[in-house]
Order: sequence, then C-alpha cells, then structure tokens
Amino acid sequence: MRIAIFQGPARAGTVADNLARLAGEARLAAGRGARLLICPEMFLTGYAIGRVAAEALAEPADGPSAQAAAQIARANGVALLYGYPERGPDGRVYNAAILVDRDGRTLLNYRKSHLFGDLDRGMFAAAQELPRPAELDGWRLGVLICYDVEFPENVRRWALRGVDLVAVPTALMEPYHFVARSLVPARAYENQIYLAYANRCGREGELVYLGQSCVVAPDGADLARADAGEALLVADLDRRRMEQSRAINTYFADRRPELYRDLVGEPS
Repeated sequence: MRIAIFQGPARAGTVADNLARLAGEARLAAGRGARLLICPEMFLTGYAIGRVAAEALAEPADGPSAQAAAQIARANGVALLYGYPERGPDGRVYNAAILVDRDGRTLLNYRKSHLFGDLDRGMFAAAQELPRPAELDGWRLGVLICYDVEFPENVRRWALRGVDLVAVPTALMEPYHFVARSLVPARAYENQIYLAYANRCGREGELVYLGQSCVVAPDGADLARADAGEALLVADLDRRRMEQSRAINTYFADRRPELYRDLVGEPS
C-alpha cells in the first residue's frame, strides 16, 4: 500500500484554509498513487491555540469539518487521517485524529491519551480507552498522537492487537530531535510494524516545529524522511518486507508476559 504524509502547514491558518490545503494535498497524494494521506496533529486549527480557541473551534466527530473532509476523500479517492479538536458527547474537548476511507466513511476516531505539559493539559481532556484497529486495503491500522508514541506501552498494545501500521499525527517541537530521529525508528523496530510520523513545521507562537516527518519500516529503516520545511512524502508499505523482518526479529514469539505484570501494577 502506498501512503503519503503531508508535513505542514508552515502557518496554521483558519479551518477553512486548512480544509482547502487538505483538498490540495489529497489531490497531489492521489496523483502520486497514495491510498492514504496522513496529516499532523491538530491539522485543522493549529496546535498551540490555547483553551479559548480550542473550545470555540472544537467539533463533534461527525461535524461540518468531518463532512467536508469526507467529501475531499471521495472526490480524490484517497483515505485521510488528520488531527482536530473534538467536542465529545460528554462536552469535553479532546485532541483527536479521525481516519476516513476513500468513500468518506469514518473508520476510526482516536483521542490523545497522554497529554504533554501545560499546553495540552490546558486545552484537552485525556482519552480513557483505545479504539479498535481500522482496516484499509487489507492492512490493519492503529493511531497515536504525538506524545503517545513516546510511551512504549502504547505502540506495543497496538502491535498486540495485530496492527501492521501505526500512524502518528504529531506536533513535535524544539528541542526534541531525538524523538523523530531515534525513538520513532526504535518503536517500529521493537514492534515489527510500519510507523508513519506526520509532523507540523514552521513556527506557531513560541513553538518551533522540527519537521522530520518519516515513514519507518519494521526493520527500522527510513522509507521516507522530510527536512524542516513543508513536504509531501510518499512511501510504499511492503508486506513481504514486514514478514521477512519478523522472521529474523522474533520479539513476539520470545516475549514472556508473566515477567512483566508489575509494569501495570505494584511490584511484588
């Protein structure tokens, strides 16, 4: 399966601006043969927007922006994953990402589970549960958002649910180069999955985003990686490569879960 990552925008813009950009990048991605386009964290509104703006711009998972994105997916024949502020049925605002297929149907709506610093905690509630994996072109997909991928348990639990690809909309900023360059490839390798990391770029308020979006194979190798500016990456996911990597890196066959119980409880 061929996937694309849009790294950007360099300027946050309005929801209308970003929907227009989504349509343009979807058209370009489809033209390059991509079946899925992944966009960054809080793509529709900008990330560092503060509580007041997050409250004002939050929409339900089936709101007007989701309907517009579904139409973009149908018009271009490409599935879309993008970040947005979700107004949940409980009235809370979540840092969310929604995946729609090429027919505009929602396959998965994921809420960020691990909030980063005062910025996240000042705007969002944390997710309390993990959704089911999605299916696209015979591939099983899981989603995490930014800081979530820095917790090995998050990626491992998706892997234990049989996903082939974990897609990560993110807003990684200075000075966390290590995350994009080293930690993300390690997560792909230790879980023997593909990992797609879609970052923002440019400056937003006091934040300087790093770029460095990438698609990493199960053997830890970069299939595509951006620099610091706007970019549209394309990479092919090859099931044979994943199977070959898993054959020689037998982490899951060699696991001993009975030794790890204290990771989720009190040590004995």
